[in-house]
Amino acid sequence: MKELIEFIAKALVDNPDAIIISEDEDVDGTILVKLAAAQEDMGRIIGKQGRTAKAMRTLLNAKAIRENKRAVLQILE
Repeated sequence: MKELIEFIAKALVDNPDAIIISEDEDVDGTILVKLAAAQEDMGRIIGKQGRTAKAMRTLLNAKAIRENKRAVLQILE
């Protein structure tokens, strides 16, 4: 799941080397994907009215459901 978010995020930003993604698993089995990017790229990651972030969360949830898991995307500033 980390790879999916990394692929999408790096395609969106001007500085793909600044993308940092970590993946942790909660005690209840939920996968927490944390995404950090350069400050000047945060607008591209979030998108207008959060549409890009919402789309990434939707894709992440779709992949998680296919694997019978639960996933959450957290965008760090």
